[in-house]
Amino acid sequence: MGKLSVTLCGIELDNPVIPASGTFGYGHEFAEIYDINILGTFSFKGTTHDARFGNALPRIAESTGGMLNSVGLQNPGVDRVISEELPKLKKYFHKPVMANVSGFSVDEYAEVCSKLDKEEQVGWLEVNISCPNVHGGGMSFGTSAKSAAEVTKAVKAVTKKPVIMKLSPNVCDITEIARACEAEGADGISLINTLLAMRIDIKNKRPLLANVTGGLSGSAVFPVALRMVYQTAKAVKIPVVGLGGVSSAEDVAEMMLAGATAVEIGSANLTDPFVCKKIITDLPKVMDKYNIKELKEIIGGALR
Repeated sequence: MGKLSVTLCGIELDNPVIPASGTFGYGHEFAEIYDINILGTFSFKGTTHDARFGNALPRIAESTGGMLNSVGLQNPGVDRVISEELPKLKKYFHKPVMANVSGFSVDEYAEVCSKLDKEEQVGWLEVNISCPNVHGGGMSFGTSAKSAAEVTKAVKAVTKKPVIMKLSPNVCDITEIARACEAEGADGISLINTLLAMRIDIKNKRPLLANVTGGLSGSAVFPVALRMVYQTAKAVKIPVVGLGGVSSAEDVAEMMLAGATAVEIGSANLTDPFVCKKIITDLPKVMDKYNIKELKEIIGGALR
């Protein structure tokens, strides 16, 4: 069987499969149905300084080839994550975990990262500057190279753990943002977050989402995500984590050929809670089919 392991920012993963933040919670619901230690790691629920209830209902709308969400970073706040969620997590997940962080100011990003930096089980800080579902934060930092650089610099000043900046696809030039983050010391880039979108209820003549717009995810966005991963991997020298519409082992291989070192699976977890387990099981079959001895050998293969 081919070798599945990869190394992300100096930390070895048994395989490149990572459930994406917002689709896997803190892992305990999934741990009840299968051993989540088979995962490379997972990115836990987006965490802010203070607890957030999130956006008004309805928050979810279906779409052809995907779904829209405007959950709005609902989470218990960083202090409760540290005092309650991480101790529970340690009982059923025995690998470094990826902490997803969001904020509404540069100082808030830095403070949350500083607190999580002290947590032994946190392996990476995935800094989300790309959320399209909140007002006054998130994506506003990720659509400006200057703002993205400011957040990166502030976070790097308060942590020794690898910092992976999660970028928004809702920009003209993704490589400009990625380079700005790299220049301020980012250890990696993850992309893409959801695409800004909306649906309208024809009968009621109003937007389906209470927030009006939300983030489009699912298989419909995969070609867009693949293109942006490819462009970013060409533009920077730091590792790239690819995500957006991934739902199969073949998608994982394609993302890695585009330049991704590891691959996150998002909304597919919501429709099939076993999807990551299936992908890990299917990866050796895909490797055999295409005569791949080690997965890490194909990273960036399409770039060459």
